[in-house]
Amino acid sequence: MHVVATAGHVDHGKSTLVRALTGMEPDRWEEERRRGLTIDLGYAWTTLPSGRDVAFVDVPGHERFLGNMLAGLGPAPVVCFVVAVDEGWQAQSSDHRDAVAALGIEHGVVVLTRADRAPGRTGEVLAQVRAELAATGLRDAPAVAVSALEGTGLTELRAVLDDVLARAPEPAAGRLRLWVDRSFTITGSGTVVTGTLTAGSLRQGDRLHLLGHGEAVPVVVRGMHSRNVPHTALEPHTRVALNLRGVPATDVHRGDALVTPGTWPLTGVLDVRRATGPAFRDTAEQLVVHAGTAAVPARLSPFDDDHARLVLDRPLPLVLGDRLVLRDPGSRSVLGGAQVLDADPPALRRRGDRARRAARLTGMDVRGDVLVEVARRGAVQAQHLHRLGLPAAGAVPPGDVRVLGDWWVHAPVLDSWTQRLRTAVEDLHARDPLAAGLSRGAARDLLALPDAALVEPVVRGAGLVQDGGHIRSPQHRAGLGAHEAAVLELERRLAAEPFRSPEADDLTALRLGSRELAAAERTGRLLRLGDGVVLLPTAPALAMRELARLPQPFTTSQARQALGTSRRVAIPLLEHLDARGWTRRLDAGHRTVVR
Repeated sequence: MHVVATAGHVDHGKSTLVRALTGMEPDRWEEERRRGLTIDLGYAWTTLPSGRDVAFVDVPGHERFLGNMLAGLGPAPVVCFVVAVDEGWQAQSSDHRDAVAALGIEHGVVVLTRADRAPGRTGEVLAQVRAELAATGLRDAPAVAVSALEGTGLTELRAVLDDVLARAPEPAAGRLRLWVDRSFTITGSGTVVTGTLTAGSLRQGDRLHLLGHGEAVPVVVRGMHSRNVPHTALEPHTRVALNLRGVPATDVHRGDALVTPGTWPLTGVLDVRRATGPAFRDTAEQLVVHAGTAAVPARLSPFDDDHARLVLDRPLPLVLGDRLVLRDPGSRSVLGGAQVLDADPPALRRRGDRARRAARLTGMDVRGDVLVEVARRGAVQAQHLHRLGLPAAGAVPPGDVRVLGDWWVHAPVLDSWTQRLRTAVEDLHARDPLAAGLSRGAARDLLALPDAALVEPVVRGAGLVQDGGHIRSPQHRAGLGAHEAAVLELERRLAAEPFRSPEADDLTALRLGSRELAAAERTGRLLRLGDGVVLLPTAPALAMRELARLPQPFTTSQARQALGTSRRVAIPLLEHLDARGWTRRLDAGHRTVVR
């Protein structure tokens, strides 16, 4: 299916045209039919001669309902621009033209309605319309004159529309974003929302997030309809009605969006480029921003005539390249249009930041520049770039970008990390030869790494090694320096009496504190057990030799006597053997050697 929105001045026959093409009544409200005035969005559909299905979103033309018009036009890729021959171009024709220009719509048909009322004016009005649309994407749109009441020109219009839709660009694949234009409740079904599916696909049972005025709400698609027919799957471009589980209809509003979870940013700050309308420096600070079906108050802060920062009153799922319509809240006309350049812009804190940002935005490609974005952030996950609308996921990174797992890192930043880490480790070794190295946590803090997973590749890049949770130079072996003699003396004593751990006073006399003992243990010279017990690394094997000679099971007292040691040493030594699985504790007083 293809989706086409109408546009044009009030009472120029948009709804009548849709009715004639589809045989359906697009005006949904009794008041609309009574007054002959479209107030809200209307919907109808038909099949063209080629067999191509098309749905129409009929928008109001009156200036009082400009917001409703923009909600219908915003998500539509194709437009029928309607001008009545008997009246010609009118005030709201200009508003709708400005909206089409702001949204960057480039595919459509110009329909000259009520041709039967002033047949001699068709050429004159068409020339006027061409002049008014000259600065828009519809400048070369085909034109057809029709009389909906007499039925003339409708066959030609269907054929022209068929041709336009055949040449319209293919819908975007991938992540889903569906702007909601209606929500209501159906007895027995619950919440139903409608919208125009312009990108991504839908399947019954899909789990989505509803983004509105608060936190993302998880919802499940219970069922779906298009053209009043149930479907289990739908592709763009399509008008859809979704039955949702997980949210009441009263909590869903026009301007909310259904998205694939985790694939869209939710942003309240945007850097934009002027697409149409007056220079930003001549634009009011307080605006209303229309995006999709949403209308959100915003504050405009110009960088220059063509670039500005928009701060939205509530965040929206917007990305690079999205088109926005800007409106003065005190006016019923379109002010201009803008295009999103950055949905995750940097904070502006220092003097000169605004000027530097203006220069950067001036040279920015609206398609995005991955290298520029990675360089600005230093390091960023590829998935985040993809969420922002940049071609990162699955793409080959630019030459100055290094891929470290899920992270893309600017090469100069990675070089800085490796150099700083190498210097810090070398300084630590020089300052404290007893140190095991720099801890992983200290390394991450030193480099301000955004993810602990980056520590390991940075360590490798710096030519360093990790050992027991510490980072050191591969050439560094923690020595004992001035404490070497004391450790040798302790080794001599323990070699003579393997299970006679020195008392605290003995260690103090040898000037061996916890740091010196830890260094000796790291080099395999000593073994430290609980409660300050220090033995040789061979002590557990020697103990097992003695314990194996005892009648099994044995008591702690028997073990102590066999080893010729004190209870202070025997208990932590036995617990060490238990932990290694060499002995097994049977009860509070007995153990056995594991054979």
